Amino acid sequence: MSGLLALLDDVAAIAKVAAASVDDVIGQAVKASSKAAGALIDDAAVSPKYVQGFSAERELPIVWKIARGSLFNKLVLLLPIALLLANFAPWAVSPLLMVGGAYLTYEGAEKVWHAVSPAHHEGAELVEKKKADPHLEQKKVKGAIKTDFILSAEIMTITLSAMPQDMNIWMEAAAMAVAGVLITFVVYGAVGVIVKADDVGLAMAQKGRLGLTRWLGHFIVRAMPVFLEILVVVGTAAMIWVGGNIIVHGLHELGWHLPQEVIHHAAVSAGAMVPEALVAAVEWIVTAALDGVVGLALGAVLLMVVTPVMGLFGGGKEEAEH
Repeated sequence: MSGLLALLDDVAAIAKVAAASVDDVIGQAVKASSKAAGALIDDAAVSPKYVQGFSAERELPIVWKIARGSLFNKLVLLLPIALLLANFAPWAVSPLLMVGGAYLTYEGAEKVWHAVSPAHHEGAELVEKKKADPHLEQKKVKGAIKTDFILSAEIMTITLSAMPQDMNIWMEAAAMAVAGVLITFVVYGAVGVIVKADDVGLAMAQKGRLGLTRWLGHFIVRAMPVFLEILVVVGTAAMIWVGGNIIVHGLHELGWHLPQEVIHHAAVSAGAMVPEALVAAVEWIVTAALDGVVGLALGAVLLMVVTPVMGLFGGGKEEAEH
């Protein structure tokens, strides 16, 4: 009997340790996720454009496909790579992130060029032809998951950097996995709400019992196309800004401090010109703007170099992805 009681006591002790470990994992996951808030906003801003042009009944299935791809990116591809690099080859993290950042600047610069170049403005006939493409949805989802991979790499790296140095690799992996699931749920939950808001507004306008409800429904229906267009612009700007920020920070990590120091001094100088309550906001805006300038400049150079090379190989990305 005493042996059984001792065994139960050991089990209870193990359960307490396990419960504390779970609490620690969840706590670290939430804390680390909050550190990646800026990248989450970028991810949420970029994603809704991939469902534009599809029927209402296909919007949520497309978002779900992208969300599944995002989870695969974070948990199956990036999590093991991040843990291996952080523990066995930390010197490789910055260069690999910089490659991803360069890709984001290229994507962003390409979208800017398509927006400002008359040659890339599509006529109604071409738009309808693209919509009729039976593989358009698959191409859009692939493009979204590819872009998500870069943004997820940044998110997972920020998450990893927020973990305590004394955390063992298994606890670290568990906390990052929880953070990855939490982040994906938040981002694509928000995207789902955004893309379905117009349908909710239409239902309110048609079936609302109160005048205020119907008015609000009409307002949502009228406002959502404008909001989505703004979000496309914000998403493109976010790609350029995030890419530029990754490059500037990566150069700093590799030993070339000048770009980051110039941006930092410019931000501090701008902050010194405004009331104290606005200093943090102004410094952030200036830093983001200058990171964006770096990103757009690098993206423009890559666009001029990469596009002709892709053309030589008869490649180039599918227009549907743009």
